[in-house]
Amino acid sequence: MLLWLLDRFAPLLEQLEFYSTGDSRVFLTARIALASLSSFLLVLLFGPFAIGWLGRRCTERIVSDSERLNELQADKNQTPTMGGILIVASMLIAVLLWGNLTSSLTQLGLFTVVGFGLLGGVDDWTKLRTSRNGMRAKQKLVVQTLLAAAISVGLYVQLGELPQGLELVWPVGNVGIWLGGGFLVWATVVIVGSSNAVNLTDGLDGLSTGCSLMTGSAFAVIAYLAGHKVLASYLSIPYIPGSGEIAILLGAMVGSLLGFLWFNCYPAQIFMGDTGSLAIGAVLAFSALVTRQEILLAVTGGIFVIETMSVILQVGWFRRTGRRLILCSPLHNHFLFKGDHEMKIVVRFWIVAALLAILGLASLKIR
Repeated sequence: MLLWLLDRFAPLLEQLEFYSTGDSRVFLTARIALASLSSFLLVLLFGPFAIGWLGRRCTERIVSDSERLNELQADKNQTPTMGGILIVASMLIAVLLWGNLTSSLTQLGLFTVVGFGLLGGVDDWTKLRTSRNGMRAKQKLVVQTLLAAAISVGLYVQLGELPQGLELVWPVGNVGIWLGGGFLVWATVVIVGSSNAVNLTDGLDGLSTGCSLMTGSAFAVIAYLAGHKVLASYLSIPYIPGSGEIAILLGAMVGSLLGFLWFNCYPAQIFMGDTGSLAIGAVLAFSALVTRQEILLAVTGGIFVIETMSVILQVGWFRRTGRRLILCSPLHNHFLFKGDHEMKIVVRFWIVAALLAILGLASLKIR
């Protein structure tokens, strides 16, 4: 919106163009910072109102297959949930203010946020208003797959004409494997997998919020670099014209997560629910696909990968042997069962997430 207004002052911008960044004509760096700051302030400002409003209508019901887990988290009952509405809304407002709304990538990013946010909202609402623990698994997976497929088609059209647009790129050495039409299947799997991985990690106060913050920050930098021809060439990463606009979406997400963490840290005053976790996971996957750094997503988002693998291995091991591999999955529950304090678990996971984000960014310079 504001970018469109600034474009009306073309003669002045011609003089200021020297200061612009990448292939964006108007202050990309400043717009990323402003999007982050705007979404942060929006969440901070409306957070207390949202907590009160959701507390009267949408409160968490602690229900799981583990009686011990239910006992350990009994004090979380009646905590306001569906706080993802706050995250998604602040992201949308910030992008509408500071993003280039004529960009196809921006439009596709907004569709990703809204689509998966709505799906998560329906899942949360079903859990709150029925005796079921959310939507049926197959039903939810079908909707996720359809949304992811639609996004994949949009990305295929956008990236298909770029030199490395349809390649699976290995971060070290910039070696790529041509996917061709297989990109559609691959992208769908990445989006569905990422959204579910963030959702599985959302089990302790501030855990998913903080880890998403680390990964989102790393990919905001990557999207910025991939959209700058000189920097992309210097780092030997795929140059994706327009990907700088995705850094604005990620900046807005990082700002909203920082604001949300203010209320979501231990002891949490509000939970994001599937409304937030599914949308965040999908946006992380979307940014990785745009920048052609899906493998790097598995590194910077390593916590989400580990949490997901702990569930898969636990189920597989139990079916094969009748015994549990760890005390309780996902992995954060294992440490909770061991008697570690929730805050200690969360902070240690944050530390690992930060180190993985740094490692992922550092790997860009390795050739």
